[in-house]
Amino acid sequence: MSKWSMNRALVAGALVFVSAATGVALAPVASAAPQACVTQSLTTGDYESVGTIRYKSATSSCNDLNLTYSYNTNSRNYDDYAGRLRRSDGTWFTCAKRYVVGYDGYHSVTDSAYALCTAVSDNTPFTVASLFDPADNVAITH
Repeated sequence: MSKWSMNRALVAGALVFVSAATGVALAPVASAAPQACVTQSLTTGDYESVGTIRYKSATSSCNDLNLTYSYNTNSRNYDDYAGRLRRSDGTWFTCAKRYVVGYDGYHSVTDSAYALCTAVSDNTPFTVASLFDPADNVAITH
């Protein structure tokens, strides 16, 4: 093997080693990036009460609680829904948006009309209340 070929082989080997090391070094950074929005199903509580309790995702890139599906389990094909958050002292409050009409079916995560609560901190407990009657099925994307 000529000196020129050996040098090329050493440089190529070094580049492979550096490329592999760089890939390993970047892997932890990539896994720490926020994930897409998380969607969870829950059952609503009655007016100003508590239904199923979920927690705002700490790994999601979404910071709002978005109503993306609703199904009124009673006779109507809609209900009004409000997001509720639990304070550190354990009491619950209804978000500033109050109650929004949600007809049975899917709702766009990009439609701000269905953002029940905005700027929700990670790991905050939340629930959804129904205006007319409880036990509706909803999905919240957060």
